[in-house]
Amino acid sequence: MFIGKTCILVAIVLGSALSRAQVLAPSEIADAQSRQLQQQLMPQLKAASQRIRELQFPYRFYFSRVLDLAERQQQMLPQSSMHFDKFQNQGVLEITGNYFASYSTELLDGNHRARQTFQDVMLPLLKAAVPEFRGEMPFQAYALEISHHVRGKLLGVSSEGVENFVLVLPRESAERLVAANSANAQQDALLQGRAYLNGEPIVLWLSDDLPRAPMPARADFSAGSGTRPVPAADPAATPQSAPTLASVSMPAVPLHESSAQGLQVLQKSYRPALEKLVAELGPQANMVPYAPPAFITFRNGTYLQVSVTTTSAQPSNASQYQLAALAFDSHISHLIRPVLSYFSNDVVFDGIDFSTTVMPGGERAQAVEFVVPMPVARCYAAYDCTGQQLIEKSFVLINGERVSLDLQTAEQLR
Repeated sequence: MFIGKTCILVAIVLGSALSRAQVLAPSEIADAQSRQLQQQLMPQLKAASQRIRELQFPYRFYFSRVLDLAERQQQMLPQSSMHFDKFQNQGVLEITGNYFASYSTELLDGNHRARQTFQDVMLPLLKAAVPEFRGEMPFQAYALEISHHVRGKLLGVSSEGVENFVLVLPRESAERLVAANSANAQQDALLQGRAYLNGEPIVLWLSDDLPRAPMPARADFSAGSGTRPVPAADPAATPQSAPTLASVSMPAVPLHESSAQGLQVLQKSYRPALEKLVAELGPQANMVPYAPPAFITFRNGTYLQVSVTTTSAQPSNASQYQLAALAFDSHISHLIRPVLSYFSNDVVFDGIDFSTTVMPGGERAQAVEFVVPMPVARCYAAYDCTGQQLIEKSFVLINGERVSLDLQTAEQLR
């Protein structure tokens, strides 16, 4: 009888310890620099862990370094995952775990599934952790990977599997995100990071205002709507594994390659692609012969500047906004997809600066730049964003000054 009570007591203590053990011990980290960082910032990690323990999630969530587990397997493993790691020589605070919500693929597309996991799990985790790491810190980004479940039909047979959602945010962007008081401010912060669903880059949009893949109905997560995720099933076997954070290339964090030496390294690294771009696309795109594509620094990020000339049929007295709108509609918008085709999804620069000199038929030329972050360019290339939405999420400069540009209004003024 005494032995039985002792075992129960040990089980309770062990279970309690595991529920609190969200932070890896330094000895569990293989990389020497990351291990040292774990030891150095252990007070902040413990403080963040304490704040996280107070969170409540809509469905069961477990910290875990092993993803894509059945819940019964998860309950038998140490529930800890907060640790520092390195990706492409960048230090990140990594948080991974399994979220046992199950989304219907018939009712929610990939963006809505990712959005719900972001709102349910990732955003609360960041709000709890980020305030403990303000000021000068020896790491560059936060990397969160959460596994959730999806259910649907394959060849008419109902099935349930696992989907991994990865969000990587530079520290500055994460601080802006948790301090944001509007969806627009949150969206702006998210666009500075990278998101992946099952290893494929996505643009995580927090609004339904943008066009999406066809859905039976707009997602409504109120009670009884039928689109709220349900607790994940607990199959006896481990679900089919999805790509993990380790298989996703770490995105370029702003400031990473913005030094003069860094720009030279990028130029050399991408030289074959740039030479092919100029040779194949240069003549039809009206690229400036004496200004080949080159990497520049803009707002502490690294952008590929592509210089072109736009010939306009507008009269010389057209406003600068009319000229800029026409340059985009008739020229720049047709270059985005072809230019992107020369680069893989895991580029290590932040976007493309389409710089054009607009010649309106007279002697008065206008210098117009469309500085497009890479996630926004990818969104447009995939037909998930309109030209106006791209403009709103990019930077438009006319003669070096940033402006707001409404394409439809400018067109009506002609």
